[in-house]
Amino acid sequence: MKKDAVFIYSEDQLNYSFSDTHPFNQKRIILTLDLLKKMQAITDEDIIRPRIATEEELLLAHDVKFIETVKKASKGELQENVGAIYGIGTEDTPIFPNMHEASALLVGGTLTAVDEVMNGRANYALNLGGGLHHGFHGKASGFCVYNDSSVAIKYLQQKYGARVLYIDTDAHHGDGVQWSFYDDPNVCTLSIHETGRYLFPGTGHITERGNGKGYGTSFNFPIDAFTEDESFLEVYRTSIKEVAEYFQPDVILTQNGADAHYFDPLTHLYGTMAIYNEIPRIAREIAEQYCEGRWIAVGGGGYDIWRVVPRAWAQIWLAMKKLPAPTGPLPADWLTSWQGESPVPLIPTWEDPDPLYEAIPRKKEITEKNAQMLNRALYIIRNEKINK
Repeated sequence: MKKDAVFIYSEDQLNYSFSDTHPFNQKRIILTLDLLKKMQAITDEDIIRPRIATEEELLLAHDVKFIETVKKASKGELQENVGAIYGIGTEDTPIFPNMHEASALLVGGTLTAVDEVMNGRANYALNLGGGLHHGFHGKASGFCVYNDSSVAIKYLQQKYGARVLYIDTDAHHGDGVQWSFYDDPNVCTLSIHETGRYLFPGTGHITERGNGKGYGTSFNFPIDAFTEDESFLEVYRTSIKEVAEYFQPDVILTQNGADAHYFDPLTHLYGTMAIYNEIPRIAREIAEQYCEGRWIAVGGGGYDIWRVVPRAWAQIWLAMKKLPAPTGPLPADWLTSWQGESPVPLIPTWEDPDPLYEAIPRKKEITEKNAQMLNRALYIIRNEKINK
């Protein structure tokens, strides 16, 4: 019997761990899953164990020399000067034991999600362990070793012949995925992110439109620092609908970084839980409209693992189960279970406190700037649609 949704998870996904002090912390997956269990929104029957991606599958998006380098690093056999060439052993992406196996498992989780959806066993699939969108063909970058989304998109193309729309709402530009398919007309990448003027990786300009036959299939919507909910959602709602109508995808893959929130320590956006209530529900609507419901979602950034990520990521699963966005208190037993370990007071409700922050004097200016950027991008899309 076909399921509404499946949740890809095993405790082994937590082995992707750089150090106890590194901002990328997969404990956020446990916190999210436990929240869903304590609100009785998920059962053991919904959970599927991820498999490990094979080397042949990793080669769909990565260079063989890079993979061999990661394997050496995993065993402690990599020279420091060699690792730096491949982005391994850096401050962002330090070496840890069994790095290759842990990274390949995250990729395999996204491939597991792909097969569940494309083989008709589920309408939707969620792999919160994935979303490592900064990984490049031959280099690790920005906390990301292997790029599960790039591998999964190549896999979708080769195994299922699918046209893929990749939507990235992480506060950081989805650079690794964009450049992997920059000249491919059958993959469309859409990234909404904080402008690279202030934030890693510094790319994602509106003028990055694709190359060769792939020109017109790369879309970037860089929003200003301190952007708030209304402006973020206006860009999101409008861009996703316009791009989906233009591209006509067979399947949607969404990267769901939860680092556009005001509390996130690594970014400068002023989002609240309101954007995370809406992002997955619109993605599901677009999948149903254009893709017969085929939607695969992965995780991504999100560095306030206590107050933000569990509440934000839970909304993806609730949207997949077609449950309304919850309001009011979080489950009391979840709060009791984790407050003692959390270094900050947990937010006790699904909604953020109001007001969450002091009013921004430049709100009108920021909103107008984002609207101008959106209008320029839409003008390009509509002209290309006419000339298509």
